[in-house]
Amino acid sequence: MRSVALLAATLLMLSGAVLADTRDGARMVTFDYGSLDTLDALNLGEHVIGVPKQGLPAYLSQYADDAHVDVGGLKSPDLEAIRQASPSLILITGRQGGQREALEAIAPVTDVGIAGDDYLKAFDTRVINLARHFDVVPQAESALQSLHQKINDARQKIDGQPAVLTVTHNDGHYMLNDNPIVYDVLGLDEPQIPASVPTETRGSRTFTPLSPEAMVEIGPDVVLVVDRSAAIGNEAGDIEALRRSLATEGLPTPRVERLTPKLWYLSGGGLQSLSLQIDEVVDAL
Repeated sequence: MRSVALLAATLLMLSGAVLADTRDGARMVTFDYGSLDTLDALNLGEHVIGVPKQGLPAYLSQYADDAHVDVGGLKSPDLEAIRQASPSLILITGRQGGQREALEAIAPVTDVGIAGDDYLKAFDTRVINLARHFDVVPQAESALQSLHQKINDARQKIDGQPAVLTVTHNDGHYMLNDNPIVYDVLGLDEPQIPASVPTETRGSRTFTPLSPEAMVEIGPDVVLVVDRSAAIGNEAGDIEALRRSLATEGLPTPRVERLTPKLWYLSGGGLQSLSLQIDEVVDAL
């Protein structure tokens, strides 16, 4: 296993994601639940004064209390509430990109989104960058060492497991989900998509809608469902109906598992959420 301490030093030199100095008296608003759960795991939650409460996953429910300001939705920040909270730093991801200028008029803003082809490297970068501005890099390195050991243990446990297809459910429809936790972090083989399964391009993004017939053609042993509809408070996908459809279309004894919606669609990218996601995939298999 690679040395997280050495990695941390390298990432600090190479990373361009520099946070404002927040050691003393930090008052943070975060629109990123992964960063929130990392701060919480490093015992830095006291510096968080505001979060978007509507989408909070269950494992972060303590931040829904009256001591924390509700700063609006993930895509619709409540600028007045944020202004009144007087934060010293606002953490955002791409979901809030359209509001960045308005947020910068209130306080310094840092984009903490995870990007790039190497998910774990980007993940480690974010954890270390959050930690170093509170002088808790050793604690972060220790947490990352433990997490990487857990990843290695999980990989060994699921080595040779059945073929896994990860899909996103949205309003009764399914599409391919090239999930980095499932395929990059845990090292499961990505499904081969037949040429007969078409893709769609919307703007700069490409999507692969999946009907039950297409899923059967792909031929997975296990289907993992990330339920966007359930995560944002809409009607959850009918897992039993999907199982029946897959069986009708010829997939014998289909195994379909719904992952925890908010954890997978709204959270992720944090010390706690990545650990929870690993547990869910291992349990599902």
